[in-house]
Amino acid sequence: MANLSIDETAFTNGDLYTIISNKDAHGRKGALLDIVSGTKVEDVVAAIQKIHWYLRCKVREVTMDFSEGMRQIVLECFPNATITLDRFHMQQLVSDAMQELRLKHKKEEQKFLNEQRKLFNEQLKEKYE
Repeated sequence: MANLSIDETAFTNGDLYTIISNKDAHGRKGALLDIVSGTKVEDVVAAIQKIHWYLRCKVREVTMDFSEGMRQIVLECFPNATITLDRFHMQQLVSDAMQELRLKHKKEEQKFLNEQRKLFNEQLKEKYE
């Protein structure tokens, strides 16, 4: 249990849950450590603290999203763990930034083309009038 993952999820009825899993189990037996109803820091901390202190100190890495609440949980419950931001959220962040940049450049290019078209039409009008 050296590498854990913590994330929140919503079930179909809208209820939120925090899921703590053992990444070292690779989805097999022992992968699911706990499902906590809700995402309140104090509720999740209370549930995790039921795991013996000795085992929690052995956790070396916890993968999570950008949630400040999750960060607080990890810092309080797994004192020796390094926090790793999960790949999905990193990819989403990069993708959003690239989309924003692409749209900015597209808008600038469209403005430039419109100015060039206007200038061309003015020159054409002057030449043939």
